[in-house]
Amino acid sequence: MISNRLQEIAGRYSKLRIAVVGDCCLDRYLEIDPARAEVSIETGLPVYNVARVRSQPGAAGTILNNLVALGVGEIFPVGFCGEDGEGYELLRALRSLPGVNAEHFFQTPARRTFTYCKPLVMEPGQPPRELNRLDSKNWTPTPLEVSERLAASVEKLCGMVDAIILMDQVDVEETGVVTKPVLARIAELECHGREIPVLADSRRGLHGFPSLIFKMNAAELSALTGMPAHSSIEEIGRAAVQLAKQNGRAVFVTMAERGLIGATPDGHNEHVTALPLRGAIDVVGAGDSVTANLATALAAGAELREALSIAALASSIVIHQLGTSGSASVAQMSALL
Repeated sequence: MISNRLQEIAGRYSKLRIAVVGDCCLDRYLEIDPARAEVSIETGLPVYNVARVRSQPGAAGTILNNLVALGVGEIFPVGFCGEDGEGYELLRALRSLPGVNAEHFFQTPARRTFTYCKPLVMEPGQPPRELNRLDSKNWTPTPLEVSERLAASVEKLCGMVDAIILMDQVDVEETGVVTKPVLARIAELECHGREIPVLADSRRGLHGFPSLIFKMNAAELSALTGMPAHSSIEEIGRAAVQLAKQNGRAVFVTMAERGLIGATPDGHNEHVTALPLRGAIDVVGAGDSVTANLATALAAGAELREALSIAALASSIVIHQLGTSGSASVAQMSALL
């Protein structure tokens, strides 16, 4: 990746409008001071004293954070939160971010706010040490009226935005934002005749998704195509090409330390290697940074290899940010080049 070309592509980011349709959660970090450890008089159990609480949008919100860091002109989160304290905190965090238009992110009494609560032990001179996470999720199907409201937002935004990102983060199908009614509406849209990138990612795999740009890891590609689990880079490239031809859309595959692969329906594929490690790492949020940077670079006119190279730069920066779901700016990527 040549620095001048990165600047040329990134120079278009401020004019882009991107919608993020997905499960935006509240990432709440509880920073524990081990020097203040004590034992409960009532129970005899250890007490962790929290010295600092910090919160930020997570899951699909991590993608959104990366779009903000890239300087995307206007970002539209499409999703919901509950009418609870976590929902208030999440909405406040979203509305405080530059460029974020939260008009299509709403509160509903029918759902609780998806929350990852992450206790971190903060020892001087040591990376944060995460204890057992405390999650709050929805385990029942998303009500039809909520799904229909989300689908209407997607339809309205389609003619306005330059790219759409779908992020399905829930463990149980149909309990989050990316439900069958939402996917059906996306499959029907032609975005007023404009060919814009619509990139999909799902923690449960993309089986049953319409023909969109797929982003996945190698294990998910294996589950979707029957490719052997421990395939070579060449085999992964061939499987990605086959899937891209089948869908008529590009396919992107993350392979951790082996880098990234991108494939197009015309049979072309590119492999970009991962950057060398520069110290301790935390891989949380790396995949989301790839998703955000692929969609943004493609919307800005990047070629396949350029989009892959930009995503590789961003993920390398994010994995070196400890104790948080990080993001990468264009300035940070330029410095790394």
